[in-house]
Amino acid sequence: MAACVLVPGIVRAETVVDLTWADLLPEGEFALPPELQDLIDHDGPSLQSRQPVSGDTRPDWNGQVVRLPGFIVPIDYSGTGVTAFILVPYVGACVHVPPPPANQLVLVTTERPYESSGLFEAVHVTGMFGTASTSTALADIGYALSADEIRPYRS
Repeated sequence: MAACVLVPGIVRAETVVDLTWADLLPEGEFALPPELQDLIDHDGPSLQSRQPVSGDTRPDWNGQVVRLPGFIVPIDYSGTGVTAFILVPYVGACVHVPPPPANQLVLVTTERPYESSGLFEAVHVTGMFGTASTSTALADIGYALSADEIRPYRS
């Protein structure tokens, strides 16, 4: 117990839930397969208007610390870093192709700005997770994550 008091990160590391994007989908619901993501007409109506209707979100991890990989779509900056962004499951989501369903998008906020290298950077985000219906100019979002840590993705 004394070690836990002296090094609180040890306990926290054991309680982090590693999620995948499939974990965010209700049972029986499927995300758009990557091989179909390139078949989108980029010259049509706004991308947000073509966001697929999503099923429900999953409250299974509400209030838990989770780690989820994804790509950054910046929303807000402070200095040279991003402080709010949409975490998306594949490159270009919400920017070059219609957004995924709301249950495949996570609004991430962080007090410490993260200096992203761009839209093609994969990251792991760790922090408090929950369902939270949010609407932005880019998409409707089904989840929120208050980031304690944002790191470049390493498999």
